[in-house]
Amino acid sequence: MSMLPAGKVLAFAAQGERRCLGVRRAGGRLVCPYGAVLDGASARDQCARCAQLDRSRSVAADTMADDPRPYGVYLAYFGPGLLKVGITAAERGPARLVEQGAVAYAWLGRGPLMAARRAEALLGSALAVPDRFAKAAKRAARGALPPVPDRVAELEQLHCAAQELAGWPETLQPVEFACADHTELFGLDRIPGEVAELGGMTPGAEIVGEVLTGVGSDVYLRLAMTGGAGPAGGTGAVGGMGPVGLAGRGGGGVAVMDARMLSGWVLGAAVGRVTTVPVRAVGAGAGEREGEGTGRQEGLF
Repeated sequence: MSMLPAGKVLAFAAQGERRCLGVRRAGGRLVCPYGAVLDGASARDQCARCAQLDRSRSVAADTMADDPRPYGVYLAYFGPGLLKVGITAAERGPARLVEQGAVAYAWLGRGPLMAARRAEALLGSALAVPDRFAKAAKRAARGALPPVPDRVAELEQLHCAAQELAGWPETLQPVEFACADHTELFGLDRIPGEVAELGGMTPGAEIVGEVLTGVGSDVYLRLAMTGGAGPAGGTGAVGGMGPVGLAGRGGGGVAVMDARMLSGWVLGAAVGRVTTVPVRAVGAGAGEREGEGTGRQEGLF
């Protein structure tokens, strides 16, 4: 989020083809040996074969059960009725909650990986607490959030119910309830009630607008939708474009973009001064769930 602060003006274009980012290893990436081209409308940054190779040694895919690191079990709040359970390596702290765009969260327990997994499964079976939500549901909830005390109360109620369950793993140390809220971190008060949605990038497509805020992988932009000659060079700023060129200050609107859909593209300077990526109503084709189709949750461990 620090890379895209509120007020920053973006103006970039997709160049060439979108390529698979390869396999993650030891905190880095190995180049995709297949040179695979990816769908511009997907949030996935790997081809199927690279994703399968990642899954061969993955905590999220239950193929790395011998991971000795301690894990935290958390409850994440995205809106009324949208509470999920999840686990993350304790060394990552709240990073996973920020990546998911959790509006608020509370730690539930801490201990070995398999104990954390059992607790996660217990909440799913006994309390019907899911381990993920569709992005469309999370986006919609941000536009109608209740006051902070209501969020805290809903989290606390589930936290108490979870720790009273029979079958709690003996090696998982319960954590006393404490709610952390991300209203200020995410700038949730800067998200308007009506928000459109940017579709996928295609070769030559351009995005021009001003950053309002960022929530997880979602970036909210006040779009430039009126014409005019763009800058001749540069990679991220709109040279000479004043406030009148931005749609929201002169009669346009706000749209949300999943920044994950930019991965794999080479981005260059925008040629024009308008956004040419398709803009649609929120929820129209945005049913992708966290990690859907890959069997893992991005950045979880």
